[in-house]
Amino acid sequence: MQDSECVAFLQWALPRLRMRWPGYRKVRRQVCKRVARRLDSLGLADTSAYRTYLEIHPDEWRQLDELCHIPISRFYRDRAVFEYLGLNVLPALAKAAEAQGLGRIQVWNAGCGAGEEPYTLAILWRFSLQQRFPELKLQILATDVDREQLDRAMAACYTGGSLRQLPAEWIGSAFKEIGDRYSLQPKFRAGVEFRQQDIRYELPNGPFDLVLCRNLVFTYFEEELQREIASSLYDRLVPGGVLVLGIHEVLPQGTAGFHLLEPRLHVYRREVS
Repeated sequence: MQDSECVAFLQWALPRLRMRWPGYRKVRRQVCKRVARRLDSLGLADTSAYRTYLEIHPDEWRQLDELCHIPISRFYRDRAVFEYLGLNVLPALAKAAEAQGLGRIQVWNAGCGAGEEPYTLAILWRFSLQQRFPELKLQILATDVDREQLDRAMAACYTGGSLRQLPAEWIGSAFKEIGDRYSLQPKFRAGVEFRQQDIRYELPNGPFDLVLCRNLVFTYFEEELQREIASSLYDRLVPGGVLVLGIHEVLPQGTAGFHLLEPRLHVYRREVS
């Protein structure tokens, strides 16, 4: 399939899935390869034939939607973000929880992929903050639409490449090396719950002290859907709770109720009314 053919197809199809083409521009080759394989499996000659097939078989849109998932992640992705969380956000949330007599900090990680992000947070808490706040537990709910990715997350076994940005001492303490794979020790999995959800249609109830919604909604979804989800994120954060986006993402214009806490890292705080 020629790149121009695939681009034209995606520009036609993505809006029907409430997705936006600019978010897919740099990662389109992944999707194009999947679409090409799908055409082969259906015996279709080209994307024009696939368009017709989609119109005749509306259930196929669900299959196409799955082809558009972009599960790119790794441990400690965007290191400065996790350093900021460890030095500023989590200590502040921990002190607030202690002041209120609470025994836990509630975190939601939306679009968790194969678990690298929530487990990074769990490792960070154990090595950097648990001794300072021994009475507090960090409870993380990690959600994703992709069942296969969630199965990988629950297995918690990774290649060395996905761990390369973690501090070496953390790798040595948190993982057990098994052949060419690294298995996360059970104590670092404790407190992390995985759940299959499509954030476009279903969100956990909350409330949460911290929400990580990075490199998903505000990259790939259409702007109106971004606004809808931003409003839902606001409703699920406690007053003063923190929302973390991807470092190349921003909340859509007109989103109310958030204060930009760290502009360089796109960290927001829910305003206290």
